Amino acid sequence: MSAGKVLLGVLAGVAVGATLGILFAPDKGSSTRKKISKKGEDYAEELSAKFNDFINSVAQKFETVQEEATRMVENGKKKSRKSCRGTELRYKL
Repeated sequence: MSAGKVLLGVLAGVAVGATLGILFAPDKGSSTRKKISKKGEDYAEELSAKFNDFINSVAQKFETVQEEATRMVENGKKKSRKSCRGTELRYKL
């Protein structure tokens, strides 16, 4: 199971649990609605922050892979040039 699915499941469970806890707490309706709204905003901010962290992590990994691929291509080009030069020298004699 991917980390993203686990994170989403945990956040959904926490949100449902908090909402049910607030709904069953003995409090006025307007106060309960304010609490639900506040909790929703808190969870939205937390989810947004975690999503941004996830996107940054993916971007960093992409950049690392891209740099490594560029390095590998350059090394391949160098080896190819060396091989071609060696072949040219052998057949010029």
